[in-house]
Amino acid sequence: MKIKKPNNPILIYASNGVMQDVNSIRNIHGSFLDYYEHMGLIKRIYVENKISFKKNINIAFIRIHNEKNVDIFLFEQNGKKLIYSPCDCKIFPENENLYNADILIIGNTFIGNVLKNGTIIHEKHPLRQELHSMENVIEIKEKYKIKNVIITHIEEDWGKSYDEYKDLEKEYENIKFAYDGMEIEL
Repeated sequence: MKIKKPNNPILIYASNGVMQDVNSIRNIHGSFLDYYEHMGLIKRIYVENKISFKKNINIAFIRIHNEKNVDIFLFEQNGKKLIYSPCDCKIFPENENLYNADILIIGNTFIGNVLKNGTIIHEKHPLRQELHSMENVIEIKEKYKIKNVIITHIEEDWGKSYDEYKDLEKEYENIKFAYDGMEIEL
């Protein structure tokens, strides 16, 4: 029986190190991505530094220099800049292209110093080694002269409702908290 493969596989773009990490996700039969690519469901595309798409959209993959294979992404179009800094990006890279961005979307944060179970995140708490505090986010925003910040991956551990996050927004200049279905326009 011949398997019909789709005409439009999902394109997976990643730097070499990140792609190697993703390729290592496997079961007893081998890499999941090898299987998906063999079935025609995906196509892996290795990115050296940046890629360009129609309508003048450029995406730079900016390596974070630490023990993990992690990149942040700089999207540029028509003079506008958006930085996406996903999880595992505690070390924010030094890169002149990141200055004067319109928006930084950043995950890997903790908001406040008390978890919902009452645990206090003191100065030597291990979470401070893994996650950005609000102070770190503000430092990044100011250092790189970023106009707006959206904090994402808001964890349940913080024990705050979205209404509480909306109240917190009033304490910070041009810092917002993400929500499911949020749309951003530059």
